[in-house]
Amino acid sequence: MRAARYSWKLPAGAMDRLSYFIRRLLLVIPTFIGITFVCFAICQFVPGGPVEQALIRMRGLDSQRGAASVAAIGPEQRRAIEAHFGFDKPIPQRYWKWLWTDRMGLMVESYKYPNKTVWQLIRERFPVSLIFGLTGFFLTYLVCIPLGIAKALRHGGVFDLVSSLVVFIGYAIPAFAFGMLLKSLFSGTTDFAFDWFPVSGFHSLHFDTLSPWEKTKDIAHHMFLPVLCYIIGNFAVLTLLMKNSLLEQISQDYVRTVLAKGGSLRRAVWRHALRNALIPIATGFGGVLTVMFAGSVLIERVFEIPGMGLLSLEAIISRDYMLFMGILGLTAVLGLIGRILSDFCYVLIDPRIHFQT
Repeated sequence: MRAARYSWKLPAGAMDRLSYFIRRLLLVIPTFIGITFVCFAICQFVPGGPVEQALIRMRGLDSQRGAASVAAIGPEQRRAIEAHFGFDKPIPQRYWKWLWTDRMGLMVESYKYPNKTVWQLIRERFPVSLIFGLTGFFLTYLVCIPLGIAKALRHGGVFDLVSSLVVFIGYAIPAFAFGMLLKSLFSGTTDFAFDWFPVSGFHSLHFDTLSPWEKTKDIAHHMFLPVLCYIIGNFAVLTLLMKNSLLEQISQDYVRTVLAKGGSLRRAVWRHALRNALIPIATGFGGVLTVMFAGSVLIERVFEIPGMGLLSLEAIISRDYMLFMGILGLTAVLGLIGRILSDFCYVLIDPRIHFQT
């Protein structure tokens, strides 16, 4: 008796999603090249680059020696400096060297920090931004989603009005201004301030002598105000998006059907409407990859946190375009993958979603 043959294949909807994600992954390559090539080309024409900085240093050296600064640097020396930094080659050739030979510039020494490569600088700052970004990201969703649900269930009530007032006041204050206000009130920077939290930094000076639990408390103590500023920056948009999305789902026919059959509003919300209401919120889930790497420039600047955001600002101010391009390249990759992750979260929340072209 011949054994039965079984064939296995994916459902039609799953095949559509799989082909969609494969196309999206393939589109990451040309999109990444487009982003980085445009930024790389712009950096080549920004004044104050490594060639200009080298010429300024040489002129300053010559002026100290009493020599004429203009006459000291001839065309041959300038061409030699340009050849040293690779500016004597066409932009496409320089871009290919940055992309492939130098591994997105990560293996090249920084202009501002000549004894360290770009990757070494990023690796030193990455743990700080990782803790700061992930903590702020998850606390934002952990607070805003339940708050949005509570506002939707109490729409038009006292709680909704009072919480909306607080949310809009927080949204109206820029994150860096709110950070300066918190430092003035709770870091002992003024005579009438409470000395509850450190003024700046990521940990204490005696951090290495602490136990693991004490190190955790020390970092949490230093990061409380910066993380609070980060949450305030995204607080209003996410809260109101959750509230409006849930209100829209509550007004749908399937919720009325549940209520008509004798079900309670709580059952209709938590077992039916909430899952559909989370679909717009899923657009931000992929941003966790970018947030945990990029950091926040202004907040890190206010609290002097040595993270990726402050490192990016230092690279821009010092015209260290190799360091800037290395950070940009990694951020672009994580951002593009994060978009795909957001679409994947769509599918997890609502399997009925189809990606068809």
